[in-house]
Parts: sequence; C-alpha cells; structure tokens
Amino acid sequence: MNKQDLLRNIPKVDTVMKAAALKDLPYRADMIKRVVVEELAHIRATLRDGGAAECPTAAAVAQAAARRIGATMDAGLKVVINATGVIVHTNLGRAPLARQALKAIEAAAGYSNLEFDLERGERGSRQDHIRPLTRACFDAPDALVVNNNAAAVLLALTALARGREVIVSRGELVEIGGSFRIPDVMALSGARLREIGTTNKTRLSDYAAAITDESALIMKVHRSNFAVVGFSEEASIKELSELARSRRIPFFIDMGSGVPFDLGAFGIPNEWTIPECLEGADIVSFSADKVLGGPQAGIILGRSELIQAMARHPLHRAVRIDKLTIASLNATLSLLSTGDFQEIPVLRMISQDIATVRARARRFRRLLEVKAEVIATQAVIGGGSAPTKTFGSCGVAVACDRGQAPRLHERLRREGVVCRIEEERLIFDLRTVSDQEVRPLAEKVNEVVGHGT
Repeated sequence: MNKQDLLRNIPKVDTVMKAAALKDLPYRADMIKRVVVEELAHIRATLRDGGAAECPTAAAVAQAAARRIGATMDAGLKVVINATGVIVHTNLGRAPLARQALKAIEAAAGYSNLEFDLERGERGSRQDHIRPLTRACFDAPDALVVNNNAAAVLLALTALARGREVIVSRGELVEIGGSFRIPDVMALSGARLREIGTTNKTRLSDYAAAITDESALIMKVHRSNFAVVGFSEEASIKELSELARSRRIPFFIDMGSGVPFDLGAFGIPNEWTIPECLEGADIVSFSADKVLGGPQAGIILGRSELIQAMARHPLHRAVRIDKLTIASLNATLSLLSTGDFQEIPVLRMISQDIATVRARARRFRRLLEVKAEVIATQAVIGGGSAPTKTFGSCGVAVACDRGQAPRLHERLRREGVVCRIEEERLIFDLRTVSDQEVRPLAEKVNEVVGHGT
C-alpha cells in the first residue's frame, strides 16, 4: 500500500472515540477527544515520514490514546524512599517537611486571614504572618519572604541596584541547577555586573579598587556546588563587611543553602551560618527548603530600609509567598526558635549519631531475605550545601549477580526506591531512611531483588 492510501485509511476521530478502550474512561469527553486528535496527528506524521508500513486500526489508536491519558493523569508526585545518603536531594523534593509543618498546611487549606486584618476589618499584608517570626528566629532587623532564593536574589538586585553596578568576585559567578547563572540574573535585574579578581584569587584590594559612585552593592555568593582549592584566596565576610561600611555601600550575601547554626559538631565544619552572615552583611538571602528543612521559599534578612525597598517594589508581587508556604514555614521556624530542631527531618538526619543510624541499618538487614551486609558509608548534605564535605553514615550493601545491578536499580526506582550502585552492589544508606520506612523498604527490596536473582 502506498503512502497516500495509508493516509486515507487513518481512522476518523468519531470512530476512535466509540472504541471500547475509551468508552468507560472517567474523564471529560473533550479531554479524551483532544488526546485522540493528537494521537492521530502523530500517526499521520509517522506515515508521511515513512516511519510505519501500515495504518493502525481505530481500536489500536484508542488503546494508545487511553495509555496516554492514563500517563497524564498519573503524572503527579509519588512517594519515594531516599536511600542515597544525600539528605537534601534536589531531584527528590529537597527537604522533607516536619509533621508540624504538614499539620499547618492542612489548617491553612481553607479560608484564612491571609490578607485581612481581623481587628481593624481592613486589608492586611501576608508578610504580617511570617515576618515577625522570621525576624525573631534569626534576630534580624527586618525580614521578607518570597517564593525561593532565586527570586530573593533577583528582587534584591532589581530593587537595590537597577541601573548601577554590583561588585562580585569572578570566582563567585556561579551556575546552579536549571542554568541559573548569577551574570544572567544580574542582567535581568537591570543591574550592571562589575566582576573583579580572578577565578582562584580575589583580594580585598580588588573590591576596594572597584568601588565608584556607580557602585550599588558589594555582593558575595556562596559557591554552593563546587569548591576552589589549592592556590586560591578570597576576602572574608568580616573584611568585606568592614570595607562596605567604611565606604557606605550595602553588602549583600547570597548564602544559598541557609545553614542555621554551626554544624562542626556533626562532622561538617567551616560552613557559612545565618548568624555569621547576618552579623557581617546588610542583606542576606537563602533557601528555606535546604538545610533549614522547611518548604520552598527564599528568606531575606537585613537592614529595614533595604528590606522595605524590596517589599515596595512591583516585582515583589510576582515572587510573593503563598499561604500554604507561610503556614508550613511558620511551623518550621517555630521548631527552630524553640530549639526543637530534632523535629525537623533534615536537621535530625544531619545531627543523628552514627550508632542510631547503624542500629537502623542492622534492623533493615535483618528484614532482608537476600544476601546483604551492613557497611560504613559517607553521607552528604546535598542541595548545594557543603559541596566538598562528607560525614559518617551506615548502610546495607546487597550483592547482585554480575551485570544485574543496573537492572535491579531501575526496577527499584520504578517502585519508588532510590539507592546507589557500587561495584555490583546496591547500596542503601540508612541515614536518609526514616524508622517508619525501614520495613516498607525491606519489603520492596525483597520483592524486586529476591525475584531478580
């Protein structure tokens, strides 16, 4: 059959819609019809390009459309067990929320006083529900919360430096996930980038020499996903703070991950902390959903006149925080304020002693019906935090037949389990597995690996 005959034999939309595979689907007819039209268009293009030798029947087209509809309706979030040892896993939703944060989200689902002052009966500000606690939690002069740290950086640069220069070390012109580059954000904000120093060395004198009447900000950016080592030098936060104040130029720190306190006692020393940055800078911004352990949000702390300039800027409305995030972040900051950081999953995983993790690994091993052993591992914070630092953890290694590890890894992934592969073994790091997840994890491993060996 030639190409034109094949094209003429393509089933009509109405015929496909009457096929058994689509008859009892619980979706609106217009949604189903749209998928059928798209499927027929794909078939038509394939036949024209010579990619098929025969035209599918109406029943086959209906079955293909039903599969596409099913995949579309099933494309939402799925629960995953993170056994990678990466605590803030960017691809797995970053910070798991505290149970108190989840309860707060549920409570905020209905009507609320989000932008209504109940006492005065007038319009209010949503920042009124998050700003006081944020200021108190971090002992900051003022605070503003937006929808993520990228938005916080863009808002700060736009409101405080549009049309003027921002001084940044060449070694801090970072790119993070999703091709978010500091120079591109700078250009979008309307500020002019004044890059100084070299990739490996930027001295205090480089900053001082770059200051002119056009300078709006001195900016320091945390290198969240790489490190410069060896023959290198950089100006400290304290040095830049003193320089900025002596020259009356605001100092802005984009600290990225937002480490709330010193993690040295847990094997992660020398990371910037929020108190340290806030002491030295006029403006500090960071993510709420990384080390802080909250929902996705960008927190900006600092001098009140600078914060208020950002709050009044029109861009603020485009990046404002939503009510569910306000509720869950409030709950997270409340825990942090009262010292109950063990209730925050990320901080609990970071601080948990190795004996507790080892006991969890041994319990997991006892539940397995396949060949496995408890081993020492190294965990990382992840999410652009402490990129060169690992700390002790414990896991279970499951031996696989030669060449089988990738296939079993894929099968586990499809069942909602993410682990690592090392030398023909599946590695399950128990630092990132909760006590409640141990038995479900073992059941999935027994089912997948037990049947696969």
